[in-house]
Amino acid sequence: MDKDINRIKVVLADKKRTNKWLAEQLGKDPATVSKWCTNSCQPTLETMMKIAKLLDVEMNDLVRFKELGDKKSNKTNKLM
Repeated sequence: MDKDINRIKVVLADKKRTNKWLAEQLGKDPATVSKWCTNSCQPTLETMMKIAKLLDVEMNDLVRFKELGDKKSNKTNKLM
């Protein structure tokens, strides 16, 4: 499974915000936010909701739903 689940890094760049800014807004360690941005680990759902609000975007903008869904449906099609 592809590890690139979230799009936090992309959305931060689009909004001209930094990892450091996001860490300060959330009260998190910058290293933690860096891990989210590189998809080394994922924030909680609650944190993702806070990030969406801070960046004034929808949750869908922060998560790669389409890519994950496409890969799953391709695997399902191969099984049939």
